[in-house]
Amino acid sequence: MTRIGILIGSTRPGRKGDRVARWVHERAARRGDAEFEVIDLLDHPLPHLDEPLPALAGRYRHGHTRAWADTIARFDGFVMVTPEYNASIPGVLKNAIDYLYAEWTHKAVGFVSYGGGGGTRAARQLRTVCELLRMSAVTPQVSLSLHTDFEDDATLTPGAHHVSALDTLLDDVVTHSTEGRTATPTQRETDEAAIRHHIGKIIDAIRAKDLEGLRRHYSTDVVSFDIDPPLRHVGIDAKLANWANVFTFFREVTYELRHLMPTVGEDVAFTHAFGRLSGTLPDGTAVGGMWVRVTFCFRKIDGDWLITHDQVSVPLDMPGGRGVVDLEP
Repeated sequence: MTRIGILIGSTRPGRKGDRVARWVHERAARRGDAEFEVIDLLDHPLPHLDEPLPALAGRYRHGHTRAWADTIARFDGFVMVTPEYNASIPGVLKNAIDYLYAEWTHKAVGFVSYGGGGGTRAARQLRTVCELLRMSAVTPQVSLSLHTDFEDDATLTPGAHHVSALDTLLDDVVTHSTEGRTATPTQRETDEAAIRHHIGKIIDAIRAKDLEGLRRHYSTDVVSFDIDPPLRHVGIDAKLANWANVFTFFREVTYELRHLMPTVGEDVAFTHAFGRLSGTLPDGTAVGGMWVRVTFCFRKIDGDWLITHDQVSVPLDMPGGRGVVDLEP
């Protein structure tokens, strides 16, 4: 079923956004054509945008970004609830939006604003931001006045015309979200998303020191040109033995990739990136690790993309005959 997220765009103590979102959810829950869920930014604390690459690249470095992306990706459309602060939207809402791109794109969105003048200036700016993200912003809008729609500046008492406007807004959001949900992505988009998903699961398994989790993402005949001798490691058991050595060496493991770039064909694909393995030794010493060059080669086997070859390398100082391990991407 179509899923619509009702996003509370304020985290300020004493905010009214939770009451507005509750009203939207209670009204929406009467419908049978979609599922509705409140997304509270208080439950998703994000620092000021700290991703090294633009969201358009779709390569998220930090765990908090990936968790936020997973949350937003679950929904087919949104109702954004925003106050108006100094003729604009709250910084926390803009920050949360800026973290992502593909997770927003092509999804429907409607706006419920509130403020001294109904929050219309904030809603106007929010509409512009969402349209730049190629979201489908519906025309109906709800604008609640702090003077006439809140009793004693606390209890929400929207007029009947707001209820009618909200119903119309929900009609349009659900309709556009359902249409977007049934649209079929291209095979290349599907395959690229699957490969990014595999890479993300590999990172998660490395950080969890989960050998069986890693096993699921390699072919049984994988050939690995790893950073440590010998020149090649053949077969899944040899590849996992390398990771087992890493997991023994480190008490806690951190692994990150930057500049991941996939190229997808019909049944063969490859990605290249910069990777860094770091962690904490058994005695508590933190090891920063070094940046290396990483290539993953995939084959589609029985409908699933599996790594059949990977290669890790560092640049070579030719006169000295030593690897250069102090470079950063």
